[in-house]
Amino acid sequence: MPVSTVYRGTLAHSTWDAPLQILEDFVLGVDDAGKIAFIEAGQNVDTLSQTWGFHSSDIIQLEQHEFLMPGMVDTHIHASQYSYSGTALDRPLLDWLNEYTFPVESRYKDLDFAKDVYTKVVKRTLRNGTTTACYFATIHTDASLLLGQIADNFGQRALVGKVCMDCNSMVSHYKELLNECEDETKRLYAHVKPVVTPRFAVSCSSSLLHTLGKIAKNNDLHIQSHISENKEEVKLVKELFPDCQSYTDVYLKHNLLTDKTVMAHGCYLSDEELKIFHEKGAAISHCPNSNISLSSGILNVRNVLNHKVKLGLGTDVAGGYSPSILDALRRTMDTSKVLSILDAQHKALTFEEVFRLATLGGSEALALSEQTGNFEVGKDFDALRVNMCIPGGPVDVFPRQGPKVILEKFLNLGDDRNIVEVFVAGRRVVPFPELQ
Repeated sequence: MPVSTVYRGTLAHSTWDAPLQILEDFVLGVDDAGKIAFIEAGQNVDTLSQTWGFHSSDIIQLEQHEFLMPGMVDTHIHASQYSYSGTALDRPLLDWLNEYTFPVESRYKDLDFAKDVYTKVVKRTLRNGTTTACYFATIHTDASLLLGQIADNFGQRALVGKVCMDCNSMVSHYKELLNECEDETKRLYAHVKPVVTPRFAVSCSSSLLHTLGKIAKNNDLHIQSHISENKEEVKLVKELFPDCQSYTDVYLKHNLLTDKTVMAHGCYLSDEELKIFHEKGAAISHCPNSNISLSSGILNVRNVLNHKVKLGLGTDVAGGYSPSILDALRRTMDTSKVLSILDAQHKALTFEEVFRLATLGGSEALALSEQTGNFEVGKDFDALRVNMCIPGGPVDVFPRQGPKVILEKFLNLGDDRNIVEVFVAGRRVVPFPELQ
């Protein structure tokens, strides 16, 4: 298959052997299907041009302070909460859900309202470099399908979950009957997949959880939910499911813990529960902004990784106030350092490790690492073109600062102004076409 685009310059990505690999003066080709055709040193460009049939004039040369990196992966975001992101952070989790979240989410039966919010959140996350997002929608099937359509229209790779919940004593009109929950969407788009989405054990009956486990198994679907976010929530789950040994055991007994499961938070998971996650191949979405903003807790990411549990980063909008994975990356480093302050034996995460969590780790957490997450031949070209010297940008770069320093500056100081182009499966999705 012929190549459609060829880049030459600096590439930064992760592998399982190295949390950060910087490739200076490399050539990367993308074929007509949007997959990476080759990645080789620049000295081989003449041979590559003969093999793949491109001319030197076809090569897109990255500037000195530009680089390509994999697109970032948001493993947990509530698209339906985007309208009040940045506000309503004055309550703990369960009070926050009842006072702010459920009343807003109940509005999504209005498709005009849904279209406005969902369009804005997809565009905002794409601008921020999120090429893959795992979305919670609401209990409304039509609005959930609309979110999938919007993500597909803009070219974002996405998992979209219609929220399922049949128990809600605080906001009585925001729940479904069991048979309504069973109508899980199975409509597929080019890069959008459905994900079975029990909100969390507190709002789901055992019958519903069993039903959703069967749906996921029979259709080989992804699963997402919440687990051990807040101490009060953990205590309530224990009261609601007295026959289960732990919060993890609730999902395990209902066949909702698989190698395509991602559970958000996990702040209070025991080592025994982490062992079960590892055995089942289930993943955790680390949402540090939300964990702190709602005073929920701090996840020991190092301990999760030591148990060989898959882990990616999540914004958890709107419990987390920022829709940017760059923010999640920074909060991950901050909270890891807090743990090292509290315990001198704790080894804080490095920026290289967290860079991998934001990209390759996220793709693994969503069971998509065979398709995306880093630059390997045969994978989809999901990428960001980052320019650290953009006019009016947020970062200053100085002489003799090499690619590793420039990348670290972007991760700590950069924002959407530095992300000049975004690609998903080879398609340029940012800047947006004029009609969008």
